[in-house]
Amino acid sequence: MRTLLHDGWTLRAVGGAAPDTIAEAVVPATVPGCVHTDLLAADLIPDPYLDDNEAALAWIGRTDWRYETTFAWHPAEAHDVVELVCAGLDTIATVVLNGVVVGETQNMHRTHRLDVTDVLREGDNRLAVTFASAVDHVERIREETGALPHTNHHPYNLIRKTACNFGWDWGPDLVTAGIWRPIALEAFSSARLAEVRPLVDVQDGHGRVITHVELARAGEHDEPLVVSVEVAGHRVEVAVDEDEDTAVVGILVESPELWWPHGHGAQPLYPVAVRLRSPASGVELDAWDGEIGFRTVTLDTGSDADGTRFTFVVNGKPVFVRGANWIPDDAFPHRIDAERYAARIDQAKDAGVNLLRVWGGGIFESEDFYRHCDREGVLTWQDFLFACAAYPEEEPLRSEVVAEAREAVARLCPHPSLVLWNGNNENNWGWHDWGWQERLGDRTWGLGYYTELLPEIVAELDPTRPYTASSPWSVTTEIHPNEQAHGSMHVWDVWNSRDYTAYRDYRPRFVAEFGYQGPPTMRTLLRAVHDEPLTPTSPGMIVHQKAADGDAKLERGLTAHFGVPADFDSWFWATQLNQARAVSLGIEHFRSLSPLCAGTVVWQLNDCWPVTSWAAVDGDGRRKPLWYALRNAYADRLLTVEPRDDGLVAVAVNDSDEDWSARLTVRRLAVDGTVLRMFEVPLTASARTTVTLPLAPGDVAPEHPERELLIVDADTGQRAAWFHVADKDLALPAPELRTEVERVEQGYRVRVHAGALARDVSILADRVAPDAEVDDMLVTLLPGESTTFLVRTLADVAHDRLVAPDVLRTANELVAR
Repeated sequence: MRTLLHDGWTLRAVGGAAPDTIAEAVVPATVPGCVHTDLLAADLIPDPYLDDNEAALAWIGRTDWRYETTFAWHPAEAHDVVELVCAGLDTIATVVLNGVVVGETQNMHRTHRLDVTDVLREGDNRLAVTFASAVDHVERIREETGALPHTNHHPYNLIRKTACNFGWDWGPDLVTAGIWRPIALEAFSSARLAEVRPLVDVQDGHGRVITHVELARAGEHDEPLVVSVEVAGHRVEVAVDEDEDTAVVGILVESPELWWPHGHGAQPLYPVAVRLRSPASGVELDAWDGEIGFRTVTLDTGSDADGTRFTFVVNGKPVFVRGANWIPDDAFPHRIDAERYAARIDQAKDAGVNLLRVWGGGIFESEDFYRHCDREGVLTWQDFLFACAAYPEEEPLRSEVVAEAREAVARLCPHPSLVLWNGNNENNWGWHDWGWQERLGDRTWGLGYYTELLPEIVAELDPTRPYTASSPWSVTTEIHPNEQAHGSMHVWDVWNSRDYTAYRDYRPRFVAEFGYQGPPTMRTLLRAVHDEPLTPTSPGMIVHQKAADGDAKLERGLTAHFGVPADFDSWFWATQLNQARAVSLGIEHFRSLSPLCAGTVVWQLNDCWPVTSWAAVDGDGRRKPLWYALRNAYADRLLTVEPRDDGLVAVAVNDSDEDWSARLTVRRLAVDGTVLRMFEVPLTASARTTVTLPLAPGDVAPEHPERELLIVDADTGQRAAWFHVADKDLALPAPELRTEVERVEQGYRVRVHAGALARDVSILADRVAPDAEVDDMLVTLLPGESTTFLVRTLADVAHDRLVAPDVLRTANELVAR
């Protein structure tokens, strides 16, 4: 019997830095929830996401808080055991029921089950959960044990709490507290299902499900039990003796439909029903229901002439990863519901993304996240929750890590979308290159977690999936973890110090992180920042730019390609465009190297608040120009022009199951549209292959680079463009756009005709209405060409507003003379 305890809660400050007006207040509390959102709902604080409210609310993280409620307990029948089940307490919590301390916790990433059988009363009960300041806690631990290396301001590595909750280079410093996941009473007699792990394998076309079941018994009432498992119409029962608390149930399913990542096949899911009953009474004691998919996954890390592979293989078939990194979609993650998860994952899939990496500075996401990935065929790579820091391997942290990891592996292993467990984010790299060794001396820093403890837990609980120790990772501790010829790598020197064309200097086996910044959509930006005047470095803009020297790096990128923008609107459009250009160039280069390079995971898909960042979807869920660039660069069939040592080549990437035959028309053009040279090249690219076609320098080399471009068109619809110089050095004319606007059922159809070369024609639809969204962006038109955009919106919009200068944009206007 399960009884949710989500009603009637109040919140108040009980110590620390709260202002007097807050310290005296008792406010209604939402459970699941957190302090920030409760205070916001009570109109006691401003929105933490707006302007500089983040800094003004830092006291919340330095205050102790108490949640309290009363509830009635009138069980319909007697039970042997009643547990208070806390699925998420954030983080340093003392739980008191009817004046009795029933639990003390220090880990927001795990479930705590507290036996309250002897404390719970028939009738009214009073429950209180007091949260001590997590900031004060980690600072006290640091004083007692000494500092360990970490990024950002707070020593988040001394507590099992979401790392980015303490601030990151894209996230706010809003240290939360609260009951952030469900809390309930669960009563049982005799026994309950403590853990269910259905492990799936496929051999010779047949599926095998081995379901491991662990029981929690009520103690004095041990009795023989029966566990039954049903999958795909097959039902098997096993007896569990009174002195046993585990069971293993095997089921063979002949010729099941295989689960595939999207783009490779369908995603059939099979329900799994597990039941626990007493044969003596015939009573069903507990039940578990889930879904599985039949598929195999391996990670090919074998050696070859080029180094060490890092290739995902699903059902025996290599899969090129078109990925994106995932961070918590809100700084207050209890606000992320199933609908929001689905919207964000659908945005990823629609952009061609087939893998989301759940980054180690965040959380183990809710079932809604993984369930939607299962259904949509989006692979997931799950980091254990360690990021950019040295973590102590001693108690009390070690026991928390063990409990947290075991729970996460057991909970997530049924999901077919999950294809990799990864030990940490960048910690091995940090030990090598970030000055840690001198600071650490002989102290532990987490290596034992990543190379011993975590792989042992995965091998025990989920041997069906591969494990890697870190990202980046060269597959062995004997090689530098970010060596491009071996395993996975992160490419961050480009954003930090080089022009984005330097992505082409790399020949990696797999890129697990790389990216470039740009601001959110204008609608999102203006909701969050109210500076007058608004400039790239006005106060609110600075608050919403968390990257070290971020504005200087944005300026460096603009200077190389567009020069210095004349006004804020030009800066805004140029930085968004530069972000899209940078990431698409990187993806196209890395994909052109396949199968040498077996995947890219862009940093990052999403944001947790309104901010200038690397995200393709901003903090309000709006698609930035980068999203459209991802969709183009991650297309099943990609045509790109790339520089090689011997000159330019056309590369056709066919990441589909159908052979691709086409005729390529190559045109060397003047910017006014004059054809200077034209020829045809036949293309035959078998399924899942990459074909490189050299282009003779005599055919494509420009006489006047600033006045020429190269266009490669496939008669199957794909196009690649090559510009020999940066936009600022290119003789781009005014685009001479003619437009027609028509009202249609979904919104507005906007037809754009270019009288001259128009580069990256885009409609920034959010500027005309909050719900407005355009179907395409970043379309380059040759002189005389046209394109049509669909702007979906429920709003009534004046036709001329849809083609106004701040809405209809091109690269030309940034540099045209």
